Amino acid sequence: MDAKHIQIGEVAARTELSLRTIRHYEETGLVIPSARSQGGFRLYTETDVSRLMVIRRMKPLRFTLEQMRDLLDATDRLDSGEVLDAGEREALMERVRTHWQAAAEQVEKLRVQLARAEDFAATLSARLEQNAPTARV
Repeated sequence: MDAKHIQIGEVAARTELSLRTIRHYEETGLVIPSARSQGGFRLYTETDVSRLMVIRRMKPLRFTLEQMRDLLDATDRLDSGEVLDAGEREALMERVRTHWQAAAEQVEKLRVQLARAEDFAATLSARLEQNAPTARV
């Protein structure tokens, strides 16, 4: 096996994604292994791992597979080194901006949810302290 390729088990450990999830992303075309070993094992590169990390970060923000695909396509094109005319580059950048804005909105929603959860936990903690038996001396 080439030193620059890693097997799916190591990819799963590094990305904290299950083997099943990684295979699902392959089936949907989001991340295709860069190679296969002679024994048929999936082999991934650092670029593949980076793509999986983008997907992993998008998932809790409720991005759909189609939105993930769109963002990855836009960033792949921007990073390809391909010569893009100004209009095409701006269109790709606008796609990235759209996903950034959606991510920022989801982050804000999650902050509100977290604040409510922390408030609820504090309320329960106060109730437990209030009703705890007092120690007798």
